[in-house]
Amino acid sequence: MKRTKIVAKTLNIASRVLAIGYSATTLYAGFCITTGIGTGLAEENLLHIFYPFTSKPFLIVENTPLYIIFSFFLPLGLYSIFFWLVSNVFGAFLQSPLFTSQNVVHLKRFYGFNLIVPALATVIASFFVPVEDFIIALIALHLILGVFIYFFAEIFNQGIGLQKEQDLYI
Repeated sequence: MKRTKIVAKTLNIASRVLAIGYSATTLYAGFCITTGIGTGLAEENLLHIFYPFTSKPFLIVENTPLYIIFSFFLPLGLYSIFFWLVSNVFGAFLQSPLFTSQNVVHLKRFYGFNLIVPALATVIASFFVPVEDFIIALIALHLILGVFIYFFAEIFNQGIGLQKEQDLYI
């Protein structure tokens, strides 16, 4: 179990860093786009968002409101949430009693998010912007992740029941 905790801790930290990075990028891009600070227009109607305090492009987006909302901010924001939730899942494997109701809550949030949000966001976005083919593969991947973690949540629920039944500490 020691190796499992080391891997879980490493992945917990890595996914938390990714969640913070995606959130910071989303907030920074939102600030730049709404204020016009740190942005510049390029050829072919492209908007450059520069690295802070430079004129070197950090992000390049199509300069249309629908694209910015549905193909830029929506994915960035949702992956911020995704990586935060996945860090909570890895964090569940760091707890000393593994089978707890709080750990089941983390698993339920993760599988609920993965089973519903990517497909729903894509359907909504498809009314406003074209959806690339690889997005369908990403939705399938999120569905598989959701189902896989659903099984984990059920195992954890069963573990909680066994702990209560036997008055054990697992």
